Amino acid sequence: MANQSRRDFMRNSLLGMAALPLGAGILSKSAFADSLPRLDPDAPEAEALNYVEDASDASDHPAYEEGERCDNCMFYTEANEGCSLFPENSVEPAGWCQSWVEMQG
Repeated sequence: MANQSRRDFMRNSLLGMAALPLGAGILSKSAFADSLPRLDPDAPEAEALNYVEDASDASDHPAYEEGERCDNCMFYTEANEGCSLFPENSVEPAGWCQSWVEMQG
């Protein structure tokens, strides 16, 4: 991860953003279930966004900044520990991925 080029980082970021509309459609069907299976960090969709279950494990990633965690990201849903980027799974509240965006409000 530490040797990731700017081009790779931008490509992965754009792929993540491009997946948002697809995720929103799936989210409306499945993410409101009472419980979701935990996202496997080794799953292809998790690896594409450099998801880790412990944000401190991402400290060498160029996009990571101290204090960024799933539970303070705008894509996180506290009720089921869901994430709109991974609509069929729950995420670790202390986790992180490169698509982290500060929660407003």
